[in-house]
Amino acid sequence: MLPAAFRLRDPELFRRAIRHGRRTGSRTLVLHRLESESNAGQGPVGAPSAQVGLVVSKAVGQAVTRNLVKRRIRAAARELLGQLGPADVLVIRATPAAATASYAELSRDLGRCVQKVMTA
Repeated sequence: MLPAAFRLRDPELFRRAIRHGRRTGSRTLVLHRLESESNAGQGPVGAPSAQVGLVVSKAVGQAVTRNLVKRRIRAAARELLGQLGPADVLVIRATPAAATASYAELSRDLGRCVQKVMTA
């Protein structure tokens, strides 16, 4: 589970990250990164923190499958929080292939996508 301070809840930031952020993808995920100056997320000590949002559509599968994919992606994202800058906004969109992917594959794909988007 992602700590509350790292969850992206602002719909406007979601839209901006998807429309204007850097994008990279893999077989199971598409990642959008926006370096936001107005990041409203507050970390544990009151400092700005990175924010992560998920998009898992019905194309991924039924509710049980979508929830499983969301839990796996959240757990994988939690492990990568240290690699993100304090003003980063990430939106992770699951593709239909994520429904059959294992946690290890999702985690590996997410790690690769984060590396690509941070260096680009």
